[in-house]
Amino acid sequence: MTTRVGICGAGGRMGKTILEVCRETKGVKIAAAIEQRGSPMIGKDAGEQAGIGKLGVAIVDDIARVADKFDVLIDFTLAASVPDNIRKCRAAGKNMVIGTTGLSDKQKEVIKQASKEIAIVFAPNMSIGVNLCFKLLEMAANVIGEDADIEIIEAHHREKKDAPSGTSLRMGEVIANTLGRDLKKCAIYGREGITGARDKKTIGFESIRAGDIVGEHTVMFATSGERVEISHKATSRKTFASGAMRAAQWVATKKTGLFDMQDVLGLK
Repeated sequence: MTTRVGICGAGGRMGKTILEVCRETKGVKIAAAIEQRGSPMIGKDAGEQAGIGKLGVAIVDDIARVADKFDVLIDFTLAASVPDNIRKCRAAGKNMVIGTTGLSDKQKEVIKQASKEIAIVFAPNMSIGVNLCFKLLEMAANVIGEDADIEIIEAHHREKKDAPSGTSLRMGEVIANTLGRDLKKCAIYGREGITGARDKKTIGFESIRAGDIVGEHTVMFATSGERVEISHKATSRKTFASGAMRAAQWVATKKTGLFDMQDVLGLK
């Protein structure tokens, strides 16, 4: 069965990578490409804009215009755009893969409510390796989490707009949930000045924004005498696009529900 995919944000860096990987993936067809209203790319061929050759798919500025052409919409746009994209897919009965980060609790609630009518894979990171790390973090937290000082260090390119990254926050959530803590209460975002002795129940976050770093995450479990570090480094956006393709093919068979990459990869 061929999964017809629509790509929202087709003119962006991630969108172009998804187009490239989509073209290379068996069982997936590029059926629609969407950009924001007013974009100079509107009306142009999505493949030519991505540098992968003519696809015969023109970029449009409204999901509703092409909703009949795709089975699953892949959305890596801005947080502010996600609710409207969901509304249009919900109205058309189309499933979604959402990789956008920096969403507010209110925006996440929109996803949750929509999943009662359509199927959605929502994950801050589509990388297979990162999702394996989530599982390893759960194991590490179970074994040494109560005795360790836990720090999460992440680095991304200078253009990334949100911090900490959605992936690092998800890492923190995995650890906090495993230890029975509330991340909103125990998270510490950066340190400055005389902060006093470290509270062992806290989980620290440090964010680096520099150059063209694709994405790096390290979680440190430090105890007296030893340190365990679980790290993931992405060298290409293709790893996220490949995960999104896998998620799109998987969710295309679902009726309703809210899922993440742990579901897609069978890690739960």
